[in-house]
Amino acid sequence: MSTAPTFSDSSCGGDDDPLFERVAIQLMDKGYAICPAALPMDLVTDLCEELYGLSPNDFASAGIGRQTRHMHNEFVRKDRICWLTGESPASAAWLNWAADLQQYLNRRLFMGLFSFESHLAHYGIGDFYKRHYDAFQFQRNRVLSLVVYLNPTWGADDGGELVLYQSDEDLEGIKVTPLMGTLVLFLSEEFPHEVLPAKRDRYSIAGWYRVNGSTPDRVDPPL
Repeated sequence: MSTAPTFSDSSCGGDDDPLFERVAIQLMDKGYAICPAALPMDLVTDLCEELYGLSPNDFASAGIGRQTRHMHNEFVRKDRICWLTGESPASAAWLNWAADLQQYLNRRLFMGLFSFESHLAHYGIGDFYKRHYDAFQFQRNRVLSLVVYLNPTWGADDGGELVLYQSDEDLEGIKVTPLMGTLVLFLSEEFPHEVLPAKRDRYSIAGWYRVNGSTPDRVDPPL
C-alpha cells in the first residue's frame, strides 16, 4: 500500500500565484504536473547566468543512495551535479521560490512538506539516468520531486528527454522535452522515471521536498 499523501481540496486561492494553483490542480488530479515554459523568466535568466559561470570543477559525479549507502554507479547514471545552497543571489532566489511553492502546496493540498534539497545537473553527450524511483514506499525520505530545465533551445533529435512512467507496468511513459523554463513535479514514491541519453549538453535543476522523518531516536536531516 502506498504512503503517498492524500490530497484535500481547500478553498484558498485569490491573489496566489496562478502557476502554483495550476501545479496544485494537476498534482491533485494526476499525481504529477507538467508545465512548459512556466518558471518566471527573470528567475530562469539568473539561474542560467550562474550556471554558465560555473567551471567543470564545480560539478561532481552524481551517485545513488544516501549517506552510508551512497555510491557511484555509471551503469545507472552518468550526470554531474552541483548542490544549490543559497550562497549566491540566483540560488537564494531559487530556494525562496521553491519555499513559496512548498508553502502554497502545504496550504492548498495539506502535504506536510518539511524541507527541500536541490542541485544543478549536467548531462554531457551520452549521459543518462536509467529508470528508477526517487523514493521507496514507506521510507518517506522524499515525497515530491521537482525538475526545471535550463536549455534555451532543444531539438527533437537532441535526446535527453525525461520519461515519466505512470506505473511499473507502463513501458511507454510520458516524454518531456528539456526546454528552458519547463517545470515538472511528481510524487516521488509513485512514478518511476528515467532520463534518456543526451546528444548535447543538457542542464537542469532537480529538487525534492521531504516530510519530517525524525523519530525520538533519530533526527532526519534534509541532506
